[in-house]
Amino acid sequence: MNLHCAGCAANTERILSSQKGVVRASVNFASATAMVEFNPEQVTPKDLQKAVRDGGYDLLIDDDDESHRAEQLRAAYSKSLKHNFIGAAILFVLIMALGMFFSDWFLTRDIMYVVDTVIVFYFGREFFIGAYKQLLHRSANMDTLVALSTGIAYLFSLFNTFFPSFWTSRGLVPHVYFDASAGIIAFILLGRWLEDKAKANTSSAIKKLMGLQPKTVTLIDDKGISQVVPIKAVVVGDLLRVKPGERIAVDGLVEEGSSYVDESMLTGEPVPVAKSVGDKVYVGTMNQKGSFNLRAEKVGADTALAHIVRMVQEAEGSKAPVQKLVDRIAAVFVPTVMALSLITFIVWMILGGREGFNLGLLSAVTVLIIACPCALGLATPTAVMVGIGKGASRGILIKDARSLEIAKKVDVVVLDKTGTITEGKPEVTDVRWFAHEELKGVLLSIEQLSEHPLAEAVVKELKVDALPVEHFESRTGYGVSATYHDAKYLIGNIRFLEEKGIVLSPSQQEEAERFTEEAKTLIWFADEHQALALYALEDKIKEKSKTAIENLTNNHIDVYMLTGDRDATARIIAKKVGIQHYKANFLPSDKVAFLKQLQSDGHVVAMVGDGINDSAALAQADLGIAMGQGSDIAIDASHLTIISSDLSKISEAIQLSRQTVRTIHQNLFWAFIYNVIAIPIAAGILYPFFGFLLNPMIGGAAMAFSSVSVVTNSLRLKWK
Repeated sequence: MNLHCAGCAANTERILSSQKGVVRASVNFASATAMVEFNPEQVTPKDLQKAVRDGGYDLLIDDDDESHRAEQLRAAYSKSLKHNFIGAAILFVLIMALGMFFSDWFLTRDIMYVVDTVIVFYFGREFFIGAYKQLLHRSANMDTLVALSTGIAYLFSLFNTFFPSFWTSRGLVPHVYFDASAGIIAFILLGRWLEDKAKANTSSAIKKLMGLQPKTVTLIDDKGISQVVPIKAVVVGDLLRVKPGERIAVDGLVEEGSSYVDESMLTGEPVPVAKSVGDKVYVGTMNQKGSFNLRAEKVGADTALAHIVRMVQEAEGSKAPVQKLVDRIAAVFVPTVMALSLITFIVWMILGGREGFNLGLLSAVTVLIIACPCALGLATPTAVMVGIGKGASRGILIKDARSLEIAKKVDVVVLDKTGTITEGKPEVTDVRWFAHEELKGVLLSIEQLSEHPLAEAVVKELKVDALPVEHFESRTGYGVSATYHDAKYLIGNIRFLEEKGIVLSPSQQEEAERFTEEAKTLIWFADEHQALALYALEDKIKEKSKTAIENLTNNHIDVYMLTGDRDATARIIAKKVGIQHYKANFLPSDKVAFLKQLQSDGHVVAMVGDGINDSAALAQADLGIAMGQGSDIAIDASHLTIISSDLSKISEAIQLSRQTVRTIHQNLFWAFIYNVIAIPIAAGILYPFFGFLLNPMIGGAAMAFSSVSVVTNSLRLKWK
């Protein structure tokens, strides 16, 4: 996008936001990306592209061809920076050598002039081209500051080279600053090259993810013949062969064979997972020693990996709330610096005596060159990109920068029980029938129509033929009902039966109490008059749940468990995993109300769930955390997704948030302090006291390395 500083990003964002039909636009300087929400009936991507190009920048539309072209342009730009820096550096050394060892030679100034002309207007041409484009659009950016400072130093030196008598006749020495203008160009090119390399490292997570999908795959046709084809040729329903040591190319189901698959790129867990017929496998995961055939279910942009890449790209391009202040500063930074430079020159002219012009010019040039909006512009987005990228590599998908920033403030974590603390795969352990078992067919038919996860377990248990039922109804939080031969049948919890006026016999109550004490979930089957059967189900607690909850409480985070189960069941599960606070018999609406109460008490609340019934609570929470093996609706409603469904990742996410926000604050502190201290020193504030005046060349080096230091500090997150 031709973004050379934070001011460029602010200008581009302003251009996009001002277009008719654009609802919201956000430009990320660090990743050189723009996220635009617009009405396609009022404006097209081509219109936006034209507007940005008319503004002196460039915009590539996100499709396969343009993305490939963008990578080529980035690589070409990086190569150009490197070559320009090397050329400028070699000639700068020549100028320094001439000034130090051949200063009295009559041709020295002429040679320095020729060499400096090549450095400034050939190797540094991008600064002048950029400044000219900004001038045409009545704006300014970092290129403007560099072009002004080096141009002024160059022209002043040129004048003194050819018209030295103008100064000598007045008793003054005609100084030349070819070394300063050459040094500024060389150091800033070095800074931009190093910054470009460092910024490329901050987004390495995306490149790694995109590189996980194989380019070719072994396709098995209808005749059983295998052939290697490009991945783009694969469609849903194709049968593929996965050999030992190969990466899986699509999302699908194992149809034949078995193996162990390394899913660490998705889940962050290093232990390979056993896969056999009927199991799901995902693109980018690594097959181990076995081989198998899989049936393609999702390909291309629909795969889990593609979804993850999109989420990470959108998250890396988002802005943290603190960035809004930085953007406002960046928008006025360059004009403010230009004004300060002019004021510096005027003050020196008034107070500087005979050398006021020379010293004022030097100080004005140094002010222009030492000010660095880039460090401010890079402080937040580089840390966000590294943090989100590191999260993705650990199986933690963060939706946006706001979510990353707010996670550090969480002081209450609310956990749904089923599928979060427990495996979410309940199994029938006990069955009690109190009536004729020929009604099993009715039970099977009703449960097949239900979408509740417990219903699936009952269906697996029943080995009978289904009977036709009518008038199926579902009551969230209670159960389901349907009719068979004009008789109504109910399936649900004890509250559902009580609501319908069904009274349990003492023996039935005794059975129910015994199963409840064992922390089992009960499903009742009844007609309109009496209970017909009782199914007891058990959902095993996840292996890492207890340790994960201990980690949260050790970090002074209160943990609550919410469940629709009865109090006795909830109490036993809570005790097993070490949770002190729990709420039983909770409906989805109760969860939302409970979260609102915690928030009104001043808590920052994270809600963790995996089901459709958790989506409202996930959206209500300050930080909604979805377990990755849950429903798509829950994942969409959340701010953060744990792909592996491992609760210990919540502590990791909070720790990652703390480290990232700490890095952002460090970056912003040093970026602000640098400018607050550097600009007055460059203006010559120390000269009256110590006789010290900063050389513009040193100012250029300081400016260049301030940006590099900010990006490098962000990269430290990778190794924490």
